[in-house]
This record gives sequence, structure tokens and C-alpha cells, in this order.
Amino acid sequence: MRRQRNAKIIATLGPASSDAETIQALFEAGADVFRLNFSHGSHQDHQARYDIVRKVERDFARPIAVLADLQGPKLRIGQIAGGKVMLQAGTEFILDRDPAPGTAGRVCLPHPELFEVITVGQSLLLDDGKLRLQVLASDGKEIRTRVMNGGMLSDRKGVNVPDAVLPIPVLTEKDRRDLEFALALGVEWVALSFVQRPEDLHEAREIIDGRAGLMTKLEKPAALEQLNEIVRLSDAVMVARGDLGVELPPERVPGVQKRILRACRQHGKPSVVATQMLESMISAPTPTRAEASDVASAIYDGADAVMLSAESASGAYPVQAVSIMNRIIYEVERDPLYRNLIDAQQESPLPTRGDAICAALRTVTQIVGAVATVTYTTSGHTSLRAARERPTAPILSITPRLATARRLALVWGVHSTVSPDVGSVDEMVLAATRIARREGFALPGDQVAITAGMPFGEPGTTNLLRIAEIPVPMKKTLSVPVKKTEENGPVTLPA
Repeated sequence: MRRQRNAKIIATLGPASSDAETIQALFEAGADVFRLNFSHGSHQDHQARYDIVRKVERDFARPIAVLADLQGPKLRIGQIAGGKVMLQAGTEFILDRDPAPGTAGRVCLPHPELFEVITVGQSLLLDDGKLRLQVLASDGKEIRTRVMNGGMLSDRKGVNVPDAVLPIPVLTEKDRRDLEFALALGVEWVALSFVQRPEDLHEAREIIDGRAGLMTKLEKPAALEQLNEIVRLSDAVMVARGDLGVELPPERVPGVQKRILRACRQHGKPSVVATQMLESMISAPTPTRAEASDVASAIYDGADAVMLSAESASGAYPVQAVSIMNRIIYEVERDPLYRNLIDAQQESPLPTRGDAICAALRTVTQIVGAVATVTYTTSGHTSLRAARERPTAPILSITPRLATARRLALVWGVHSTVSPDVGSVDEMVLAATRIARREGFALPGDQVAITAGMPFGEPGTTNLLRIAEIPVPMKKTLSVPVKKTEENGPVTLPA
């Protein structure tokens, strides 16, 4: 199941994609990673879907990554008398701590911590930004606002505060339960919502304790102020354009997306572009041309992966959505402009042995025309640094750890395989050439560039670069015994 592309596809599982037949079809259509969205569904639902993914993995003998996406804290208003009320632009509206049902003039905001940080002039967004309020006054007990953009407001709609860093823990009690459950399942990646500061990552990192990769979802404008530090502390980053697009003006989102992807490339961290990529395919069998261009733009910008949410979780055409995304990526990566853009984004390697070797790997691959770059890795670090270089040849990653192989399924250009560790350079070359041919990357006579670390099996020791040729099978020969004399010996005839 070799993919004929470098960027990866994440498909969210849900009611429309819970049975074994559909999940297998999603994988065959191009899904490399499956997302379990803990904002919806029970633990039992996620367990069943996870088990099916692992069966598909066994049936196809291909490592598959599973991403657990935590819900994070959700700010919501209280109940409204009659279920909904119309807010008129220009009128005043109060948010307070009174649990009584709301009216056209007020509603409860059951988050006392917000009253301490809201200041005059800030904006409050309700119902995914459909309604906008401007703060006129706040005394710690109530927030008086003016309705700038009115509309119908219903019970329990969400509240966004784009202009403030909120004193709210990133992990709720629900998130902690979901995280422990996901880690017990054996997921490879955990996505953390509502990150605003680098320190927001610490608690999740301590709980995960190396059992999975930590993916930071960037959906708060405050996070952009410390972007490089947040990226550095993350194992991967998701551009979560849903909430980010609510709290930022729409015209700023494309530039912010490019900035985040560039930071990820600089730090060698996988990047994911998510939300509303093929939104119309929730109900239509084909995307709009604008949506196809949106997916293509993320690929031109160098994203490691693009993600489907409702399109594959609850839409009417989940398999078709993966298939069209696969085709868009395939076409983009064959455009000569794509390689020009990827090369223009090239970052200088860090002054480390691993980066020096992987930078040389990229150059050697181009000079000798290697058909594959083979990386031996235990922790996955070597393959990640090789992917940062965006070589022209695909990256064939060989690891003795299934967990590492699965985690690398998210990473640009990496084709993950599991193979026993090697003990010498000769064993390394033999295994690399054999696996490159078996996996469909090379033919006899082709060259591959191989990198590894010595001593073998020790993480963080990338220090070896080797060029090898796929051996041409010897013709079988048949030895015919003849009477020996001083003038002749055994005669060998071609079979």
C-alpha cells in the first residue's frame, strides 16, 4: 500500500464511518491517520472504531496512526427563556452570574474566571462568531455590552474572547479522563485544544509521558504571540481554522496559516491544516473549486497533512471526500511549481550531527539520482529530520518499533515499515535494499541513500550516510562435472 504522494491525509471517524467496511474503504482511498474526536461519542464508540483500524492495519500490513483529539474547555452561555431570543444590533446586553433563564436583555455566563479578565473595549463573540458584542463596562459581577452584530441567540451557545488570555486550564476533568482512556487504547497522537501559552503544554506532557506524540491545536490568537516557543515544545501542530477563524478576521487566517507552517518547517515539527477543507462534501459528492484550491494551497505551503472533519465523520460521502483529497495532493505534487516552492522554503540545518547527515542525505539523493532515502530510526527522530529537508526521493523509514512506525505515518514523505534491528553496516545495507525493493521503491540497479546511527539501536545517534545499489539477481548456473585434466576444470553452463 505505497502512497504515490508525500503529504498525508487524516480522516475523522464518526457516525458515517464507524463500520469495518467504511473504515477499510477510507484507508484504501488514501487515509493515513484516523482521528477520534472526543468532543463527540462515548468511550465505547471510540474503542470499537480503534479496534477496526487495528484490524485494517493487520490486514494490509501497513502502520496506521490514530489521533485522539481532546475537546478542551468550552465556554458557553446559560439557558434562555423559551430556548432562544433575538438580539438587536445597537442595544445593550448584559452577561452576569445569575442562573435565571436569559432574556433579550441579559443571560448567565457560568464562567466566573472570565469576569476578572474582561476589559472595556474588548469583543465577545457568541455562536461561532455569528453575534458580536463590545464590552462597555465590567465590574467583576456583570459584563455590560453593546450588540454590534445581532441575530438569534439560543441556549448554551459558545462564547469566544479573542482579545484576552483566559485563566482557564487547558485540560478539563473530562479531558483528563479521555486522555487516560486514549493512552490506554494505544493512540499515537494526542491533540490538545485551547492552547494559549507554552506552559499550557506542561500538564498534558507529564500525563502522556512519552506514550504518544503531543499535537498542539493553534486556535487562539494569543498563541500566535509565542508561536515559536509553542512549536518548539510540541511534537506536531494543527492549524485549527475553525475557532481560529472565529477569533481572527477572515482575511488574516491565510497569512497566519502560512506563518504557522513556516515555523513548523523551521523546527522540523509535522504540521496539519484542518477544518472546512471540503465542507460542501458533507452533503455533496464533489467539492467546490474553491475548496479544491484550499487543499492545494496547504500542500503548496508544505503542510505535512490535511484533515477531514465532518466530511468523513458525519457526511454523506466520506470515502469520496478522502479520494478527492488524495487526487488533489497527487496533482499538486506533480506540478513543477510545487518543487520550486518547497525548495524555496528550505531551512538551514541546525549545527547537529543528525541535521548535517540529513542535509547531506538530501543533496546526495539529488546528485546520484537515488530512488529512495532510507532512514533507520528507533525513536523516529532521524526520519523527522529527513522529512524536514523535503528530499526529492521518498523516505523509506525502517524501525524495530511498531509504535514509532505508526507515529511516523503522519509525517511528510515517510513510508513507515517495521523490521528487526540490525547489528552491522552490512546487515543495514542488505535490509535496506531488500525492503526498498519489496515495498516498491526500487528495482535492480537502482541506488538508494541510507542514513542511520551507530551504535545501532541507540536513539539520537544519526551519524552514518551510505549509498547502496539494489543488487541485480545473478543468473542461475548449472555445473556439469567432466573429467579433470591439467588443461581443464569444471565446465559451467548457463541454466
